Amino acid sequence: MSFLLGVLLFALGIAVTIALHEWGHMQAARMCGMRVRRYFIGFGPTVWSTSRRHAGAGGHETEYGLKAVPLGGFCDIAGMTAQDPVLPEEEEHAMWRRPWWQRIAVLSGGVAMNLVVGVFLIYVVAVAWGLPNMNADYSPRVEATQCVPATQNADGTLSDCSGTGPAGDAGLRAGDVITSVNGEAVETYPEVIEAVGSSSSGPIEFTVERAGTTETISVEPEVVERRAQDGTVSRVPAVGVLFERPQNTLNEYTPLTAVPGALAFTGDMFGAVWDGLLSIPSKVPGVVASIFGAERDQESPMSVVGASRVGGEMVENDMWSGFLMMLANLNFFLALFNLVPLPPLDGGHIAVVVYEKLRDFIRRLAGKPALGPADYTKLMPVTMAFTAVLLTFGVIVIAADVVNPIRLFG
Repeated sequence: MSFLLGVLLFALGIAVTIALHEWGHMQAARMCGMRVRRYFIGFGPTVWSTSRRHAGAGGHETEYGLKAVPLGGFCDIAGMTAQDPVLPEEEEHAMWRRPWWQRIAVLSGGVAMNLVVGVFLIYVVAVAWGLPNMNADYSPRVEATQCVPATQNADGTLSDCSGTGPAGDAGLRAGDVITSVNGEAVETYPEVIEAVGSSSSGPIEFTVERAGTTETISVEPEVVERRAQDGTVSRVPAVGVLFERPQNTLNEYTPLTAVPGALAFTGDMFGAVWDGLLSIPSKVPGVVASIFGAERDQESPMSVVGASRVGGEMVENDMWSGFLMMLANLNFFLALFNLVPLPPLDGGHIAVVVYEKLRDFIRRLAGKPALGPADYTKLMPVTMAFTAVLLTFGVIVIAADVVNPIRLFG
């Protein structure tokens, strides 16, 4: 029941995120004297709508409503481009007639709202739970070696053991930094743990840095029994290494100190989201392969379907801080993605405004008059092609999230 609640809450969070994004566009447009015809959440047939008259922009009505497919939204501003038809009374309030900086302010309104929402969510997490340490050191530095329990009991406890264990017997010491396992470079201790667990029979070669020198140590692992969360028992190799674990969470925030803490964390998260955005094209083949049975990369892109499912798992496991952080991450992703300078995204429209401004500036330097607004019809091939790419990508990721979803647990 809690899983379903989490799914519904995260889906609602996505809908609110979209609503606030479009609200940012609408409020900025009204502040700049533009007319907003419609403000809708979702696409497809209209489920509900109502109209309200506003005094601004010469007096006009805005229709508010919900549509059947809650996977987006839109804010219809009169005359967004010079090619858009407008009524005679809308002409002087058309968006394309406003100064360039007002047009960019309106086009950036949605992104600004995503940033505000993301920072607010991080602030809430900082005050209530503390923030993850984005600068934590996960390097594979050995803290100690130990014996390897041969079995694991049904309650999760391990059997007794004695001795220094395979790693200690082979010569690994506290302070050693493992740089490769069986010739494969590693940078974090989770990578070492995964490499050991997936190794085949025979000794495991560890390359370590110790006191400025590098050496290779061969460790003969012990094969032990371990239980998965579903209770199944499997036999896996183990070497008996404990790694130095970083302080993952900073809990010392007060409502006042959480402000700079949230802003600093926002910068770190933004960098991670940016890297994730750039990596999407390289991850698409893996997502396609996962539809046909390949293992799903935990870092692969998710659709709203997959994100809602993960949100359900977090609520089911009482991980409310992670739930809110994922919503913050979603807002930052939408902010950056919408700034991609291709139509029909906000960044594509901003790029056209900047192009018009630079074009006319160069013409003035050459003693030529400014030209009129850009002809958006010439961008239709680019718009259609990019839209087709987005739709195809969306279908692929949704299919993967249904057939082979990312699971946090089990």
